Amino acid sequence: MASTESGLRIQGDENLQSMLVGTVMRKIKSRTWKKQRYFKLQDDCMTIWYKSKKAGKAHSTFSMRDVEVVREGHQSEVLLSIADEFPANRCFTVVFHGRRGNLDLVAESAEEAQSWIKGMRKLIENLENMGEREKLDQWIGDWFQKADKNNDGRMNFKEVRDLLRMMNVDMNEHHAHRLFTMADKSQTGALEGDEFVLFYKMLTQREDILNIFQEYSSDGQKLSQSDIEDFLRKEQLEDVDIQHHAQELIKYYEPSDTAKQLKAMTFDGFLMYLGSAEGSIFSPKCRGIFQDMTQPLCHYFISSSHNTYLMEDQLRGQSSVEGYIRALNRGCRCVEVDCWDGANGEPIVYHGHTFTSKILFKDVVNAVGKYAFKISEYPVILSIENHCSVDQQRVMAQHLKHILGDKLLRGMLDGRAPVGLPSPEELKGKILLKAKKIGGLEETLNGTVEDSLTGEVSDEDEVAEIDEEILHRESIRRRVKKSKQRLSKELSDCVVYCKSVHFRSFKHARIHSKFYEVASFTESKARKQLREAVALNFQTAGEGMDLNDGLFSQNGRCGYVLKPAFMRDKNDRFDPELPQKRDDYQPIVLTIQVISGQQLPKVNIKEDSIVDPLVRVEIHGVLMDQAKQETRHIENNGFNPLWNDTLRFTIHTPELALVRFVVEDYDKTSKNDFVGQFTLPLSCMQKGYRHIHLLSRDGTRISPSSLFVHVRITDLE
Repeated sequence: MASTESGLRIQGDENLQSMLVGTVMRKIKSRTWKKQRYFKLQDDCMTIWYKSKKAGKAHSTFSMRDVEVVREGHQSEVLLSIADEFPANRCFTVVFHGRRGNLDLVAESAEEAQSWIKGMRKLIENLENMGEREKLDQWIGDWFQKADKNNDGRMNFKEVRDLLRMMNVDMNEHHAHRLFTMADKSQTGALEGDEFVLFYKMLTQREDILNIFQEYSSDGQKLSQSDIEDFLRKEQLEDVDIQHHAQELIKYYEPSDTAKQLKAMTFDGFLMYLGSAEGSIFSPKCRGIFQDMTQPLCHYFISSSHNTYLMEDQLRGQSSVEGYIRALNRGCRCVEVDCWDGANGEPIVYHGHTFTSKILFKDVVNAVGKYAFKISEYPVILSIENHCSVDQQRVMAQHLKHILGDKLLRGMLDGRAPVGLPSPEELKGKILLKAKKIGGLEETLNGTVEDSLTGEVSDEDEVAEIDEEILHRESIRRRVKKSKQRLSKELSDCVVYCKSVHFRSFKHARIHSKFYEVASFTESKARKQLREAVALNFQTAGEGMDLNDGLFSQNGRCGYVLKPAFMRDKNDRFDPELPQKRDDYQPIVLTIQVISGQQLPKVNIKEDSIVDPLVRVEIHGVLMDQAKQETRHIENNGFNPLWNDTLRFTIHTPELALVRFVVEDYDKTSKNDFVGQFTLPLSCMQKGYRHIHLLSRDGTRISPSSLFVHVRITDLE
């Protein structure tokens, strides 16, 4: 049934027609692993099927929904390794969402490669342009095909019953058969495409939303414009241009032309509005760049990555330029490069003193230069951990200058005197080096740094716990183990606004630090100073990455988030452990009614297993705000669970609060299984009735899985 609609899209598209016929291409895993596979686009125009040419071999498939982008040419380490064997115009890389490995392919000709590259890009574009209803229809179509075991385009009741269990539904068989009979309009004992859609709609009747609709409908049949305005005012708590907004909702979400002419909205239109991005919990106003980007760099939280080159394990995992590409494509603006001496005079990047694999420094710089500004135009910081000899440092400097060219910031903006950091706006399109430097900006500007080939920089070890007051008594000298590192002037000169320095204490920094000096912490050191470390392993899924993604999901996902005013004012001594001492202290109460869930994914591969879902709401922020509350769990229903549980939180510093919704499969005998999550800043949360579109463990959307909630934010009386 979905194939009919998809078929309309591919008429006249030679590339997609060619993909439907299929072709032989080489699948490349390494310089030595190159196997021929037959690839073909399935009739649903959504699934790519491929298998070995050898008879009897198993086949594989992947959905175009899982594809993030198609890269053309030698744009992966695997394809670069065979660049001397296969020309770039025959090569392409399929990049999947999340942490799934790439698929590297070589076509038999440049023309075939272009056919697949353009065809797959067209399918990705079609998906991105789909409305919520089209996406749902496509999703229903996928389930229909999975359940249609004999591929006859029809489903008998046994197939439907099996499908319900696949879809996380433990439904009374009598009730399911009644819905089946009602949907079987042709009375053939089997459901065809359109009949299955009807069955699905009856199965997913949203009683929770129907009750809201009828509460605000004057006649119980539709919402007039006045009814919609009433709903927006009372429930969504909107107070600006409500009349115009009500008109826009009817225009964009109402499917019935008759209702539009009456300036009214049917239940279907109301459902589409609440299920849309506009009806989601994340405010559309926060999706684009909405913050002031003209303040100094230090006034922003910056999305930062630790050990960016690693794809997995910190001790034995693979190092890859793909780590940089993925981090930059997720909005990361500060990436780490651990540099060591390599063979043939070429610096290498890897996790030193471990068994992780090694990559060339110049390949990392190439990847950063190519992908730095595809997602965000704001500056990227290359954080260099330098373990190289002076000679290889000079090679590093040469690569940086040659590969990055004008993108590399090599001098102060306009050559002006250093009085403060520039802004992200001023540094658009620039790559900054964060590393050790000989002397400071003042000496560089005044020409007082000697024009020598090398210089020495102090490399102080961390001192054991010492009373900060003692540190500042001039009469008592600190005993600090010091060593000296030789630094090439060429590499030093590439460092402008981000000079790496040793951290002593916050008091010392407040008195002595220069605006261009930056200190990095190991996690153990950071825990002594802060509640949480701030740079993350982007390759590691989990709560930390969820919170990072949630914080930087705002402001156009540009990687820069403006800090609250009390953190930007140097005269404001904000204490995160005593937030009530703020002059503008105003705590709020967050009330969340968790109403229902929709189409939650199955997490247990056992055929007879059904999810027993619960929802946990977590508040992450200052110490006083850290809190977690859970709903009860619902037995055997991941399809349309209904909770109607209300959770309340008092939040003392709402400007720093993140709200994380976690769905788990309850297990009384062991740890609950993760189902999905969504994290967002409290400041970006919309009030009223809202859907939360859930994300998988690796941060990709699990369409159409969602939660339906009601949100209230009030001042604490």
